[in-house]
This record gives sequence, C-alpha cells and structure tokens, in this order.
Amino acid sequence: MRRTRNAKIVATLGPASTDRATIEALFRAGADVFRLNFSHGTHEDHRARYQIIRDLERDLGRPIGVLLDLQGPKLRIGTFAQGPIQLLKDDPFRFDLDRATAGTQQRVALPHPEIFAALQPGANLLLDDGRIRVRVIRCGPDFAETTVVVGGILSDRKGVNVPDVVVPVSALTPKDRADLAFGLTLGVDWIALSFVQRAEDIAELRALVGDKIAIVAKLEKPAAVHALEDIVEASDAVMVARGDLGVEMPAEKVPGIQKRIIRSCRQHGKPVIIATQMLESMVTSPVPTRAEASDVANAIYDGADAVMLSAESASGRYPLEAVSVMNRVIEETEADPTHRKMLEDSLTPPPADFAGGIAIAMRQIAALLDPVAIVAYTNSGYSAFVMSRERPEAPILGLTPQLATARRLALAWGVHSALSPQVANVGEMTSFACQAVMEEGFGVRGDTVVVIAGLPLAQSGTTNLLRIAHIV
Repeated sequence: MRRTRNAKIVATLGPASTDRATIEALFRAGADVFRLNFSHGTHEDHRARYQIIRDLERDLGRPIGVLLDLQGPKLRIGTFAQGPIQLLKDDPFRFDLDRATAGTQQRVALPHPEIFAALQPGANLLLDDGRIRVRVIRCGPDFAETTVVVGGILSDRKGVNVPDVVVPVSALTPKDRADLAFGLTLGVDWIALSFVQRAEDIAELRALVGDKIAIVAKLEKPAAVHALEDIVEASDAVMVARGDLGVEMPAEKVPGIQKRIIRSCRQHGKPVIIATQMLESMVTSPVPTRAEASDVANAIYDGADAVMLSAESASGRYPLEAVSVMNRVIEETEADPTHRKMLEDSLTPPPADFAGGIAIAMRQIAALLDPVAIVAYTNSGYSAFVMSRERPEAPILGLTPQLATARRLALAWGVHSALSPQVANVGEMTSFACQAVMEEGFGVRGDTVVVIAGLPLAQSGTTNLLRIAHIV
C-alpha cells in the first residue's frame, strides 16, 4: 500500500465516516492520518472509531496515524432576555460579568474575567465568528464599554474572539484535560492543542504527556504568529488552522502568514499541516471548485507536509470523493517539475550538528548515485524526520522496531514507515534495510540504497551514521 506521492492527507472522522467500510475506503483512497475532533462527539464515539482504525491497521499491515484534536478554550457571551438583538454601526454596547442578568439591547454577560484583565481601550472584540466587530472605549476588571464597528444580529452564547491581546487563559480547559486523559488510554499518536498563543502553552501540555505523544500546535490567533519561532521550536508539528485565523485577522493577510509558517516549519524540520476549508464545497458537492483545487496545490508547492479535510470527510455528503480529489491534486502537483524546483529553492541549511551533517551528505550522495530508497532506521522517528526535512527525490523508508514511531511517521513528508526487528549491529541493520526495500516494493537485487541511523542503535536522537549498500 505505497502512496505515489510525498505529502500526506489528514482526514477528520465524524458522522459521515464512522463505519468500518467508510474508514477503510478513506484509507485506501489516500488518508494517511485520521483526526478525531473532540469539539464534537462523545468519548464512546471516538473510542469506536479509534478501534476501527486499529483493526484496519492490523488487517492491512500498514501503520496508521491518529491525531486527537482538543477543543481548547471557547469564549462565549451569555444569553438574551428577549431573543436575538440587532446591533447597528456606532451603537454603544456593554459587556460585564453579570451572568445572572439576561442580556438586553444595551448589554450582555461576558463571563470571562481573563478577557477584561487583558483588554485595553482601542482593542477589538469579534462576535459570532467575526461577523460582528466592536471596539473597546472604556474598560475595567469587570466590564467593557464598546461601540459597534460592524453590526449584525447577535444571539445567545455566540463565540468571542479577542485578536489584539494575549488573553491570560490556559490553552487546556478542564474538558481538554479529561479528553487528553482519555486519549492517552486509547494510545493516540498526535495531540493537537487549540488556540496556542505562546510557547508556554506547549510546555504546559508537554509536562502532562512527556514524550509519549507528539504535539501539534494549532496556530489560529495573531498572538501565535507573533511568537511563531518559539512555538515552532517547542512543538513537534504545526497546524495552520485558517478558520479562526481568518476570523481574528483580515482574510487578505492569511495567505502570506500561511507561507511564513510553512517556511518556519521547513527550516526547523517540523511537519506542517494546512487545514480548514480546503475543499469546502465538497461538503455538499461531489466535485471541488477550481479555486479549492488551486488552494490544495499551492500548499503542496509551498512544501507543506500535509493537507487536512475537516467537515468534508467528517460530516459532508462526499467524504470518499473529497479524499480522492485531494489525493489526485497532490499527485498532479508533485509531478510538475516546478514543484521540485520550488522545494529545492526553499531549502535552508540544516542544524550544525551530526544530524545536519548526515542530512547534507545524504542529499549529495542521493543526487550522485540515484538510490532507489533512503532507509532511515530509527527508534524515535528522529532520523526519518531529519531526512524528510531535506525533501530528497528518492523515497524515504522509515524502518523502526517501535509501532508507535511507525504510526507517528505517517504524518512525515515522503516517509513510508514500516516495522523492523530490533537489530544488534550495523551489519544486521543494513541487511534488514535491504530486505525491507525489496519487500515494500522500492527496489530489487542490485539496486543502491542509502541507510541512515544513529549509534548506539537503540539510543534516540543520535543520527550520526550514513551507509551505502547494494541489495544482494
């Protein structure tokens, strides 16, 4: 079940993709990682889908990645006494902490003292996914008096976004902590942390999970963009969550920010996922718009590791068609010679360490000898991620004795992961590598392979060995 492309597909599961037949069809059509969105569904819903994935993995003999996406803090207003209200431009409107009193045409509860603690006059508040915008005129620890900049109809418990300030709130709510504990019992491979504002948010989650699970930072707030380098460095991967990002800042800024995030992740060697509304029209249509196909293609041209489907595969009418279309767009884009040139142009020098030196040598040797595969023998996945950063033309075979590592590598650009026995020495490792190259369909006897590993073999993060071998 080798893919004929390098970039990966993340598919969200939901009501439209909850049975074994559909999930298997999505995997065969191209889904590499399945996302469990904990903003929706019960623990039992997610447990059932997770078990189907693992049964499918066992039956097909292919590692499959599972990403648990935490909901994160949802900031919402209170309720109104007489139903929805109409806010007009220049209307005064007040927010306060009085949740016991229902809202009126003039005010509503905003039961989040942390918002008032962060507000300053001139700051903007966005309501109902950015449809309504108000500007703070005067504020205190328990109130904010605003004027309406963009009006509209406002109803009960609509969401609030605060784009201009860092809100002093943990990225992990009590619900997230319960969902995280549940995900740990399942054995998910990646945890996506929503509404990250600073690197400390990643550190808070890291303190809870250690190195048992890899962390994806979801960048969807302007504050996260300002702290981009620190967040990328602290994370294992990054998701460009363009939905909320497009709410909190002007839409015309999002494409440039997306490219900036991709460049930063490429430089740090961290996988980057482009998400939200990539094939949105396919929620109700069996074919995408030309603009959506171009959106997916542009993410691939820019060097993204993965692209993601949300409602398209979770609740839309055509989940299988959406994955199939995304697969075909990636294949067509990667076949374009311009794509390879853009990857080459986007390369930056690797870190000045042993792994960086091995990466440079690998690129030069691969260009000279044209091997059928680059085999990264790895316990933690580090060697494979290092090779993936370099975007070699030869496919990368990630060999590991750890099933958890093989699953995690399902998100890495260009990496086909497979299980290998634990080896005792370099000779045994090379022999297993050559055998795996044949078994996985990369080459035949007489072909050249490049083997990357770290010594000591069982020690993580020690990429320091490159070996050239012929399959005999």
